[in-house]
Amino acid sequence: MIKLIKTQNFKIIGFIIFLFWGNISLISGQNSIISGIIEDAGSGEKLIGASIYTDDKTSGTISNNYGFFSLNVPAGLTVLHFSYLGYKPEIVTLHLQKDTSLNIKLVPSLLLEEVTISSDYLLKNMQSSQTGLIELPVKSLNTLPYIMGESDLLKAIQLMPGIQSGGEASSGIYVRGGSPDQNLFLLDGVPVYNVNHLFGFVSVFNTDAIRNVSVIKGGFPARYGGRLSSVIDIRMKEGNNKEFHGEGSIGVVASKISLEGPIIKDRTSFIVSARRSYLDVLAQPIIKAIDDFATVRYYLYDANAKINHQVNKNNRLFLSLYLGDDVGFYRYKDRYIYDEVKYTRQDKTGIQWGNITSALRWNSIISNRLFSNTTLTYSRYRFKLYDLDKKTTEPSRPLLNSRYSWTYLSGVTDYSIRSEFDYTPSIKHYIRFGGSYTYHDFNPGTNEYLYQGADYADMVDKHYGTRSLTASEISFYIEDDFDVTKRLKVNAGAHASSFFVRFENYFSLQPRISARYLFANNLSVKGSVANMVQYIHLLTNSSVSLPTDLWLPATDRVKPENSWQYSASVAFPVKNKLVVTTEGFYKTMNNIIEYQDGQTFLNSNADWETIIETGKGWSYGLECLVEKREGKTTGWFGYTLAWSNRQFAALNNGEVFPFKYDRRHDISIAVTHKLSQKIDLGLVWVFGSGTALTLPTQKYISALPLYNPKDNSYYLETTQNQEIEYIKNRNGFRMPAYHRLDIAFNFHKPLKWGERTLSLGLYNAYSHNNPFYIYIGNNYDWYGMGSGEPVVKKVSLFPIIPFITYNFKF
Repeated sequence: MIKLIKTQNFKIIGFIIFLFWGNISLISGQNSIISGIIEDAGSGEKLIGASIYTDDKTSGTISNNYGFFSLNVPAGLTVLHFSYLGYKPEIVTLHLQKDTSLNIKLVPSLLLEEVTISSDYLLKNMQSSQTGLIELPVKSLNTLPYIMGESDLLKAIQLMPGIQSGGEASSGIYVRGGSPDQNLFLLDGVPVYNVNHLFGFVSVFNTDAIRNVSVIKGGFPARYGGRLSSVIDIRMKEGNNKEFHGEGSIGVVASKISLEGPIIKDRTSFIVSARRSYLDVLAQPIIKAIDDFATVRYYLYDANAKINHQVNKNNRLFLSLYLGDDVGFYRYKDRYIYDEVKYTRQDKTGIQWGNITSALRWNSIISNRLFSNTTLTYSRYRFKLYDLDKKTTEPSRPLLNSRYSWTYLSGVTDYSIRSEFDYTPSIKHYIRFGGSYTYHDFNPGTNEYLYQGADYADMVDKHYGTRSLTASEISFYIEDDFDVTKRLKVNAGAHASSFFVRFENYFSLQPRISARYLFANNLSVKGSVANMVQYIHLLTNSSVSLPTDLWLPATDRVKPENSWQYSASVAFPVKNKLVVTTEGFYKTMNNIIEYQDGQTFLNSNADWETIIETGKGWSYGLECLVEKREGKTTGWFGYTLAWSNRQFAALNNGEVFPFKYDRRHDISIAVTHKLSQKIDLGLVWVFGSGTALTLPTQKYISALPLYNPKDNSYYLETTQNQEIEYIKNRNGFRMPAYHRLDIAFNFHKPLKWGERTLSLGLYNAYSHNNPFYIYIGNNYDWYGMGSGEPVVKKVSLFPIIPFITYNFKF
């Protein structure tokens, strides 16, 4: 049975088709194609999003995710400008009589002078029809301060307007009122399901391995699909194909190292990065001194690897891999001898979660007009809880030998193939189209219980929980970025997808359209409409601070999520040094899910589809971003004014309530300043008004009515009474406002073998007691004195925290 997801507006689809075919008919043959690759002259790294434009700025484009560009210009004398932020621009003069190929090598600019930015970042921002797009300045990531000095991509993204964290020091991402599952994280084009280490305090992305980061919050191009709220597209470095280099750091939490270089110079390169925490290694001697029989460990690790091989001038192969895990366990092993019998007891309780992703990619320049990219991908996320207990005797005493184990498993695995094409048919058109197929294998949560007693003869072996589910997803897209006039640019397209699960087939056709009008004074006005459909749900228990969220598919009983987002923005330069962008949005979300009251992920005896509620949500707001990308002082200021609400028929008596992370005001300031050639500093200040909070307004003591046969009466038994909380409104209270200042000084010193950087800083520099969580307690003091009346209490985790990190390059 095929179910049409009734979210598409076919009038919009018809309008898009009219625009597409009406403009494609304007193709003229009196033009020439200039195409090629733009790369870093020193390392051979391809430059993503480099600007290419004619001298009169009437025609232009940017390089794609693999450094390829194709520009259709009138035949004859043409002057082309090539630029990229942080690199010296290059100007090429050509007399075009036929299609021409160019390979451009840009040289990094060593002097960050106060120059105008109209040649690159400003031009791209003004010319693009994309709304809700943020290109993160990757080179500034290691300069900014972070908790414990561990540079973190997601914490830098949280500083952008419209994006907020899930709590103190958390790497959680909540975009424009959406939930974490509504963010599509792509690492070299492969979805990453879990993005957190250390229970959310550190993200899985190693900044030393990252080349480019793009964040899309709205106005989604048709080539993206599968999530409602955002796309975070992260591209790894390809590896230096000219020289061998390395870098690394030693910090409070973890150490990491990255190595890159040529395998075959100018043809094949590699990069390998690895990171591991070592608190478990440092703490183990202390634990052994306290209890020689116990071992307690918790550590995280991750590794990235990539090989890039140029087959010939038109074909290139890439193989990339990521793997990472968090591992924590308590192990107790005790041995003793009694009556000539050796008794051994072994206990182990643990938790483990992590990802594996890999991609095999083939780039091909089919012609000057057509570029293709075909990718095979694998992605796996796994979460595991376990408890083991084993008792043995030697010589064997059968009645004393036993074995017990319990394991809880959940996760998701994807296998996918995707083909994408970039096509430049004429001077006014840039067309992208492609398709993909994904096979999903979901494990919503299973328990495995094993007990063997009496010398392992008496055995109980049980498996219970929700069975694994498989699903197939197919998608196709087409989009055209075209110039209607010299001032009006439109990106129109559609994303079609089909999701087959349990003999149910959901089909959706999602229109996407965005437009930009450029005024004479470089004032750019943009607007967009995007329909998104999400076939994957994340079931979250917010009361548990563990990676216990369950990834689940849409089924015949649980419909896919869908959304409409409308946005409009105004962008303009200030003295050619600042870019100011103001953007408003309105978003609706349907078929979002939550646990029923009182249910958790461990309630696996019940089918997950029977313990959830389905509802809707909506959010709206205004964002402002002021950026400065070049000069001795760089950074940004962000402000967000937003509202986000939810409504479920069976929750909160069916009434509307604020989303847990509804926060009215968000302010972020991030600044880096170069004091000298050897010293720079990074500063971050954030402010957020309180998020929504659920607290009980009354408490009752339950009592069991018992019958007294002596006098034929009933009385209340309170010896086993239970406290019951009454909650009037879900998320009816607010946390106190949050604010924090972080600062770091970076001291650089050139050495014979490279360069070292010593970073010293403070997290929460003025030690503000920000609330981590709030609860209802009693007004007793440390000495047990007080009336015992219920009061609201606050728990704060992080006062002022100094940190030090040693970084090196060679």
